[in-house]
Amino acid sequence: MNETRTSESIEATLRAAGERLSGYDLAAAGQAILADGADLFFTVDSSLGKLYVGYGTGGIKYVTPCAEDGWDFSRRYGEMFGRLVVPQEEGASDGLRGLVRRALAGERVEVPLDLSGRTEFQRRVLKVVEDIPRGEVRSYGWVAGEAGRPRASRAVGTIMANNPVPLIVPCHRVIRNDGSPGSYGFEPEKKVRLLRDEGVPLEEVARAPYVATPTTGIVCHTTCRHARRIKPENRRPFKNLNSALGSGFRPCKVCRPAVAA
Repeated sequence: MNETRTSESIEATLRAAGERLSGYDLAAAGQAILADGADLFFTVDSSLGKLYVGYGTGGIKYVTPCAEDGWDFSRRYGEMFGRLVVPQEEGASDGLRGLVRRALAGERVEVPLDLSGRTEFQRRVLKVVEDIPRGEVRSYGWVAGEAGRPRASRAVGTIMANNPVPLIVPCHRVIRNDGSPGSYGFEPEKKVRLLRDEGVPLEEVARAPYVATPTTGIVCHTTCRHARRIKPENRRPFKNLNSALGSGFRPCKVCRPAVAA
């Protein structure tokens, strides 16, 4: 979007807002606009319906379902980030929209994210979760360990509940330490649907989050791509990792199962 079109879009947005922006700090908003413009948003289809995607120069900041109208989204965005956000012009930034579409379709693509408002630990957790492959799940305890704080399972749960970029950072792939799906910001039923759509065998995971094979002496997360290749007659399910390790199995070096602290 060129500078003139951006200015026109911002001006039109503010002019149309009127009483919808009552209580909003218009003076502060005006200063921010004069300083460096506004952030932008677009909509994109997903398995949960249409999503709003808000972004700035540093990348995507916020993703949420289109359950609210554009004004409510703009107000919430402003409260969260202290930035005005306006609709991008039609056809602009299709490169970013295309990346988001590919990520939502399950492709391994690098989507630029702006998590600058998060703590270092929160960013580490979100990066760990971003790298969980489609069709696989990991526990809160595992994520905590990978992020460098093995005893922080509860903190991980809180970070997942407040994930600003769900689906792009797939917090639905993080489950309870006992193998059950757990809660989800978009409703638990939607979490189950997302995981089933990705081919996660939820009943098997709930019964035994880990599976080992005597042919290699290795134990994996049940959804690990290597575990899925184990022949039925060689599968040894385990409810907890300690039991598998106590039986002489070694942790998979790919999915890296670890005992929760």
